[in-house]
Amino acid sequence: MGLLAAVVTVTIWTGFIVIARASAQRTLTPFDIALLRITGASLVLLPWGWWMVRRRTAAPGSAALPSSLAGISPLPLRTTALLGTFGGLLYAMLAYAGFFHAPATHAAVLMPGSLPLWTALLAARLLRDHLTPLRAAGLALIVAGDLLVGGSSLLAAFAGGDVWKGDLLFMLAAACWATYSVLARRHAVDAVQATIAITAFACMVYVPAYALLVALGAVTSHLAVAPWSEIAFQMVFQGGGSVVVSGIAFTRMIQHFGPVRSTMITALVPGLSAMGAVLFLGEPMHWNLVAGLLLVTTGILVGVLRKSPAPAASAPAAPHRAAP
Repeated sequence: MGLLAAVVTVTIWTGFIVIARASAQRTLTPFDIALLRITGASLVLLPWGWWMVRRRTAAPGSAALPSSLAGISPLPLRTTALLGTFGGLLYAMLAYAGFFHAPATHAAVLMPGSLPLWTALLAARLLRDHLTPLRAAGLALIVAGDLLVGGSSLLAAFAGGDVWKGDLLFMLAAACWATYSVLARRHAVDAVQATIAITAFACMVYVPAYALLVALGAVTSHLAVAPWSEIAFQMVFQGGGSVVVSGIAFTRMIQHFGPVRSTMITALVPGLSAMGAVLFLGEPMHWNLVAGLLLVTTGILVGVLRKSPAPAASAPAAPHRAAP
């Protein structure tokens, strides 16, 4: 089961990057895809959250346990809103928007690659985590790899290119997910409860806001002209796969392999995503992308190497990186 969970996690994380870029070249807008991700996940997680809150309330001595959003979120409102803003709303909108400007090979390096960088910096600031020399060396390699990939896009901006916009959005999306992960660890929330809470918050906030902005003409929607097959696929993969299945699989992988070995397994994602973009999307693999990919992957591996097992307190934080 642990091996199966690892295969499922790496496959979905890799597929998310390749499929999101392919989706950007079809009918739907990034706002449409974000809506389908949220609604697809909500169909599974909101009934689950309602059932979880009701079962918990019915248990003896647990009537005072907090919940919010009309009993759908199993977390207090402040925690739900805080985690939902970064992990449910901003991450999805920034990531999907990035694929409309930059290729998947850039996303393969900049999103999963910069995630450990942002997480380590935020954890050092908010959780007072100690930054060891070995981890600092790994982060330096990640920064060097990101600069190799994104630096050329910034230089191309002077010639009118807009790939740098996508690169920036990928980095911001990773920063939002890192913020969510660190805050979830700081508040010591359960991975399943956090996933339900951010989905409930995103559904309550994004869906009515999206409908209002589309009605006012401030946001363009292509849902009316998109094929039903495309809409159904996005709901199933982005919502059911990327949020629900990936979250459960990553949690199971953490339980079997531990947080350190699991992080080393997910270091496969940048390389596999880049190869998938070349094979399935026909994207070119320039020398700076290859060099950046090698540096980022090496940095991730170096950053998780320790002489002793990871402390038990870090285990709950890892599942909050599950939804790509």
